[in-house]
Amino acid sequence: MPGTHTIPDAFRRQALGCRQLGSPFTARACEALADGLTTETAFGARILGWAGHPVNDALALRAAGALNALARSGGCAALAAAYPPHEADDESLRDAIAAAVEGHDDFLTRFLDSAPQTNEVARSNALLGGALQIAAATDMPLALHEIGSSAGLNLAFDRYAYDLGTATWSAPDAAVTIAAEWTGTLPPLDAPLRVVSRAGCDINPLDPFRDRDRLLAYIWPDQTARLARIAAALTEAARTGVAVEKADAAEWVERHFGPAGETGIVRVLMHTIVWQYLPAATQARIEAAMAASGARATKDAPVAWLRAEPDKIDKLSAAVTLTLWRGGDAETQTLGRTDFHGRWTKWGYASISA
Repeated sequence: MPGTHTIPDAFRRQALGCRQLGSPFTARACEALADGLTTETAFGARILGWAGHPVNDALALRAAGALNALARSGGCAALAAAYPPHEADDESLRDAIAAAVEGHDDFLTRFLDSAPQTNEVARSNALLGGALQIAAATDMPLALHEIGSSAGLNLAFDRYAYDLGTATWSAPDAAVTIAAEWTGTLPPLDAPLRVVSRAGCDINPLDPFRDRDRLLAYIWPDQTARLARIAAALTEAARTGVAVEKADAAEWVERHFGPAGETGIVRVLMHTIVWQYLPAATQARIEAAMAASGARATKDAPVAWLRAEPDKIDKLSAAVTLTLWRGGDAETQTLGRTDFHGRWTKWGYASISA
């Protein structure tokens, strides 16, 4: 169990990450918490005595989400007045947070129970690129399977419109537009992308209608464009979305990829910024299940694994990796890199040919 002296360091580390990802306000909130929390409140005591790993458990983001939820609710006037779109200096922000913790201790403490689920829908631009590569290589429709789906927003990546800077791609009547700075080569935008089914799982699935307020509380309040984009995606998902199953990721993958695939369809496992939160044993089971499924794959019933996950090459972005099995050895390629929040994607490191 980590000593309590590591908790403020975790909050300051998160503050640095927030600044790098374009949220100076959330960085300031994390720093205020790092300096101001005490064990005199239940909120402070729970954080400073956290039994798990403060970084892996995203403790700072749980706390920041709790404060944002309270500010958005209007339940604490002093806090709301210090949060965007209002401006407050560091002293005023710290005073507002202190007042919020003192007056709404129970609410803030309960909010810490669940890990943040950002549902960063802009990551879908990398999923689109990977799915187009799969479609071009196989000329088959896709059956999508996502782990860590949360509210299922990225499962609908083919229903959005995309502005990639030098090119666009759009589903008919798209209600959500994702703009990403796209560099390098373009994916095969004219590939016949067809989705015949979509399914997702999460250890704690959230409903885009019922849990809307919680989901929006995890979006950093000074990132207004991001907030508007995810709000639109939640509205669309509440109208048309697929239900996300509550399940362990390894058990779910084993269940969905254990049987033989259907002829003429590519089964695709996909996930974005999920792998690091899975226990090592769960990761190993998923790897084994996908290897076994891939070994049974054929040219007429391929299996694909598309993921955007952090690696050791660049701590500030994720590698977009595609493995394709179609009767023979696995074909694994790094397709590019993408920003954790989907703000940019660098494409064209390699591609899988038809």
